[in-house]
Amino acid sequence: VQLQASGGGPVQPGESLRLSCAAAGSRFSIGNMEWYRQPPGKQREWVALVTNGGTTNYADSVKGRFTISRDNTKNTVYLQMSSLKPEDTAVYYCNVVATTMGGTRGYWGQGTLVTVSS
Repeated sequence: VQLQASGGGPVQPGESLRLSCAAAGSRFSIGNMEWYRQPPGKQREWVALVTNGGTTNYADSVKGRFTISRDNTKNTVYLQMSSLKPEDTAVYYCNVVATTMGGTRGYWGQGTLVTVSS
């Protein structure tokens, strides 16, 4: 399973941005889809989760500002980010749990950089 993340870039505080992460491959099914981020000089942290059934959960730091969603027909997870703050600056990674012939495990996307600065 290959994941392709996109949508990052430079924005000003208060602006919005939407990230996408599409899964591709053959003969796989997808479970939970998540976003993580790694701020400069810090460890990777969990941001949001959407289950197969559409249940969502968020880190307190983004609750009310970010929205995670998925399109199962496109094997894609999205992260709509609003009211962005400088502290949201990070490389954002998607993680998708997928089941293939080889079993079930998590797969990481390559990361997309979001820079929030005036």
